[in-house]
Amino acid sequence: MGTKEHVIEATDLRRVYGGGFEAVRGVSFHVDRGEVFALLGTNGAGKTSTVELLEGLARPDGGQVRVLGHDPYAERAAVRPRTGVMLQEGGFPSELTVMETARMWAGCVSGARPIGEALELVGLGAKGTVRVKQLSGGERRRLDLALALLGKPEVLFLDEPTTGLDAEGRRDTWELVRELRDSGTTVLLTTHYLEEAEGLADRLAIMHAGSVAVAGTPAEVTASQPSRISFELPPGYFVGDLPPLGELGVTGHTVDGNVVKLRTHELQRAATGVLVWAREAGVELGRLDVRSASLEEAFLGIASERKEEVTV
Repeated sequence: MGTKEHVIEATDLRRVYGGGFEAVRGVSFHVDRGEVFALLGTNGAGKTSTVELLEGLARPDGGQVRVLGHDPYAERAAVRPRTGVMLQEGGFPSELTVMETARMWAGCVSGARPIGEALELVGLGAKGTVRVKQLSGGERRRLDLALALLGKPEVLFLDEPTTGLDAEGRRDTWELVRELRDSGTTVLLTTHYLEEAEGLADRLAIMHAGSVAVAGTPAEVTASQPSRISFELPPGYFVGDLPPLGELGVTGHTVDGNVVKLRTHELQRAATGVLVWAREAGVELGRLDVRSASLEEAFLGIASERKEEVTV
């Protein structure tokens, strides 16, 4: 089997702002060709600072960045024609029409695809004569994406691509990203929508306080957090009546009145043990809820752990 090509490589990446504030602290990860990689993080985690280094908008204060085998800052002329960038805010002239804006942008792009094709890709084919100032917030985000796609990029950076979109627009954008991925485009995106990251990303990294706290496939990241089982015990029963929790693979539990909540990395084993006990004891467990960990729980768990580390 051939080795996968690392289209984006960040190695011990660092970025320091005035006053000595280190926003990016030794970040390392890679993105393979034809992969969707999501970079997540709590507010102030350093993900925007990291993406700006990957895009070549700033020189790192330490470490190394390679995009398509080149330094995106020092060798910008070799990288820029092969990448597309969708920023959080495009800042286009409000008096220009959608078509005029796209035509202006196409003049700055090597080998631009037909303007009408780019607008159709994002659902703006019928908005060509509308002025930018008359577009809704979601439509402006679509225009941002259309312009990022004009140059048929090999690598596409998407910074919060679905902010401001309605549910239909978000789903359409997701489908477009999947089609781009399937055609060989490498996509790195940042997003606050964890459902978006879980549904789109082949792999992801969660940043906190300037560092990568965890990285892997969505399944691998969620597996780092325990699953949960909660239920109400009937009157007269207590958590001590259950089988020994350690034997069920339970790693922790809480009790609030008659409500028991169990945490486990062996969900099937723990759930089976609890249900078999209930059947043999002839009791009914009220409000039974059994669920695997979610990406949201992993995200919040990482944020909580790091907050506790700072507090201690």
